[in-house]
Amino acid sequence: MNQSAIRIVTPDPVAHSTFTDAAAATAQLISLYETATRFLTAKFSETVTGSKPAERYRAFYPEIRFTTTTFATADSRLSFGHVAEPGTYSTTITRPDLFENYLTQQIGLLIENHGEPVSIGYSETPMPVHFAVANDTRLTVPQEGAMEFTLRDVFDVPDLSTTHDDIVNGYGFAYPDGARALAPFTAQRIDYSLARLAHYTATAAEHFQNYVLFTNYQFYVEEFEQFARKMLADPSSGYTSFVAPGNLEITAADAPLPAPAKMPQMPTYHLKRDGSAGITLVNIGVGPSNAKTATDHIAVLRPHAWLMVGHCAGLRNSQRLGDFVLAHAYLREDNVLDDDLPVWVPIPALAEIQIALEDAVEQVTELEGYDLKRIMRTGTVATIDNRNWELRDQSGPVQRLSQSRAIALDMESATIAANGFRFRVPYGTLLCVSDKPLHGELKLPGMASDFYKTQVSRHLMIGVRAMESLRKMPLERMHSRKLRSFEETAFL
Repeated sequence: MNQSAIRIVTPDPVAHSTFTDAAAATAQLISLYETATRFLTAKFSETVTGSKPAERYRAFYPEIRFTTTTFATADSRLSFGHVAEPGTYSTTITRPDLFENYLTQQIGLLIENHGEPVSIGYSETPMPVHFAVANDTRLTVPQEGAMEFTLRDVFDVPDLSTTHDDIVNGYGFAYPDGARALAPFTAQRIDYSLARLAHYTATAAEHFQNYVLFTNYQFYVEEFEQFARKMLADPSSGYTSFVAPGNLEITAADAPLPAPAKMPQMPTYHLKRDGSAGITLVNIGVGPSNAKTATDHIAVLRPHAWLMVGHCAGLRNSQRLGDFVLAHAYLREDNVLDDDLPVWVPIPALAEIQIALEDAVEQVTELEGYDLKRIMRTGTVATIDNRNWELRDQSGPVQRLSQSRAIALDMESATIAANGFRFRVPYGTLLCVSDKPLHGELKLPGMASDFYKTQVSRHLMIGVRAMESLRKMPLERMHSRKLRSFEETAFL
């Protein structure tokens, strides 16, 4: 049969509606999304075990459209909540139930700052069936060849042409009708990352909190669980539950938390608080590739901050094992982000994050001022992609480390910071010196055990205290203009 002659069945059309109330606009997005996913899920359930139907099934993502003929009257200090200039802007939307608070806030600012309504309706972007059925645990999309017909002949499947980072990379993205981007990610890009997050972390996107800690050692996970149980035992802490891989959730301090039969690649744990204001800890393991993968996908959740709290090699003779390093700059030799963010792009330190981290170090160590310099240095952190760089000719790397004034070396921090810069997520780095390869202090078993016993708990607590400090900061102050380019999306 000629493909063009196949009848395409869709949900009943719904006309776009205008809204001046952000909550009502978000409610309409939720309704449209649920109608589309119910339709695709029902049609998939009907056909998955049968023969090829004579028709094709299609549903569309909902969208937000906004048109203004005036420039914003917003406070010029704000970095978000308004479009750059008059014109038409839009964004496709997925999982509005998950992003309800975010959407209500961002839509509300847009309406307030421009005095214009938003339009809500279906877009012209088809919704892949894989993403539509993802939240129905009873359904699984079979692999190619497992069905009696080719899935893409009946349903829309993920399309890489709409799954990209053109908006955040500043490539001049526009929708097919000419509308400019209203938000940093398309719906398919978000759905892609939500699926990847579930795969890599073994926890649902609903559990992720707005303040994310990255680490590269399991020891930090153990300390985080202990801290979480203390918080759950304290009714005044404000924390409500703790979630481990496998979506295992406890609300009582002494509740059992069995490890899953198979740990994911990046075990992730969530100490939850109302409004997603808690803390998520991701053990990304070792290497810039993992660091990029994790941040690529967590970025779509629009966290308020992420910090790296891991181990590093100290490069100065004056440093001791267990000393802290607060990154003020980054030397990028990770080679995983060069195509998205060239190495000539500076990655600035963010004052709000730096102050929160330094204050947290003072609180936990009970040192301040000049005394604090004994255990913490600020400076350039170098990130490389070769863990065993010491085994090759060292002259080149050592010269670059010296020229850059680097004081520490690791394999993740610059990647996490660079992706924070790229995705407009406030970022920071506080590392702990665990070896000094240039001075003969290698990471050996006995030394490592003593180091881990004395420093991991303190280091993790500094990261937690910094996040708790940032949580009290007004959102518009943390998401400052430093992370925004010439022409930005209205949504964070």
